[in-house]
Amino acid sequence: MIPRPFEYHAPVNLPDALSLLQRYGEEAKLLAGGHSLLPMMKLRFAAPGHLIDLGKIGELKGIKQVGSEIHIGAMTTENELIWSPLLADKLPLLVEGAGLISDPQVRYKGTIGGDIALGDPGNDHPALMLALDASFALRSAKGERILPADGFFVGLYSTRMEPGEVLTRIQIPIPAAGTGWCYAKLKRKTGDFAAAAAAVLLRAKAGRVEFARLALTNVGQTPLKVPAAEQYLQGRPLDDAAIKEAVRLAMSICKPSEDQRGDVAYKTAMAGEMTQRALRTALSRSQ
Repeated sequence: MIPRPFEYHAPVNLPDALSLLQRYGEEAKLLAGGHSLLPMMKLRFAAPGHLIDLGKIGELKGIKQVGSEIHIGAMTTENELIWSPLLADKLPLLVEGAGLISDPQVRYKGTIGGDIALGDPGNDHPALMLALDASFALRSAKGERILPADGFFVGLYSTRMEPGEVLTRIQIPIPAAGTGWCYAKLKRKTGDFAAAAAAVLLRAKAGRVEFARLALTNVGQTPLKVPAAEQYLQGRPLDDAAIKEAVRLAMSICKPSEDQRGDVAYKTAMAGEMTQRALRTALSRSQ
């Protein structure tokens, strides 16, 4: 199908983009990579009268260290995440996750900010952001506010972003030395969404878990953080019994939708399998 007629805008700075958002209100949609919005426009599930392309705004791109955090511009592409030496050194979990997103063609255009702002629980970055304790900088004509990833995703395609706001950057604290990581993702084929996936950060000391973060992809209406498993693992050796209980706690909060990737029971079981794989791999990478 062909999308309904719309006006295309390509601002070169953030103030101009915010001005356009203010002017056109609900008739405007922001364009990042476009892999979700454009197909929806072709099917006329989305029909904006004005499309605001953020691709020419340089201040929304880039990766840098700011004190004890890594700041990533929202329009930074997946490919730029994958090939960043800084991220490879400081945030290897994010590099691993980005490398499992779709295919090379998509990764050259798809952006981290677009992936997050859509609020799709099938996207990979939301769960990664929960595991990484990330925060999001949101800018509007009223100013800037910073929201934590935990609590940002409130429903299917629904976030705490307000009308007129632009996600400008992602702020991620640098994990302590010796932190292991893993993003374990089950998908039917290259380019597919996950049937289930688990993101883990883990640090062990003297044979016991000192720090743990666990989040799940595509097994609920939002990405799922698993605080019960994180708290259970604290101070325990990560042996088979501990992993079994962490897997049980992770599976207990799963509420996936049945689709061509599997039924509820299968997806829930695979969330458990991805959790145990991610925990074991993260432990092997913890030094």
